[in-house]
Amino acid sequence: MKITLINGSPKRRDSASGVILSQLKGYMKSDASLCELHFFTPHPQPEQLQAAADSDVLIFAFPLYVDGIPSHMVSALLDLETVIREKKKKRTVYAILNCGFYEGCQNAVAIKMMENWCCRSGLEWGYGIGAGGGGMVSALANVPAGRGPGASLGKALCRLAEDSAAQRAGETVFVQMDFPRFAYKAAAEMGWRQAVKKNGMKTKEILKQWW
Repeated sequence: MKITLINGSPKRRDSASGVILSQLKGYMKSDASLCELHFFTPHPQPEQLQAAADSDVLIFAFPLYVDGIPSHMVSALLDLETVIREKKKKRTVYAILNCGFYEGCQNAVAIKMMENWCCRSGLEWGYGIGAGGGGMVSALANVPAGRGPGASLGKALCRLAEDSAAQRAGETVFVQMDFPRFAYKAAAEMGWRQAVKKNGMKTKEILKQWW
């Protein structure tokens, strides 16, 4: 069985999606045949599309963009759909979405979009994981998977590793960081205030433009 992990973040490096897939790999059996791809442009290379189409299991990980799939990923999925239709075989798809909102359920609509794409493309839909608190994921890159604030996410990834190996379907799972919501919000606000200062502006200037 060939399992392909597809990072759909537009970031070329240091993305939350990349960290999540790295943690997922740690839960997978050592004898699994893994292929890793990164779709960061609207039109992936033909060899990337072919590698994905040759897989038995496709696991996508990407960030939520305005409650939906990032635009470059929509184009990439359409390209992949064309290649997939050329070779009919059973393929099971799973999707891991992360968002900056604290609540993982914010990813529900985008996960449904992935399920609909599978139906359109003739693919088997496994299930999705909607992870909230994506702003913390990159900061947990050096923390062992399933520990600390990422404990609930780690548990969901462990289950996904087992289910994907068996091409088993299931219900969508929503998780968030094991970290107080008020503390997450405070940290996020501190982050953007620091970014404002770094760029030579003041908070009140940003608020004035917003309102």
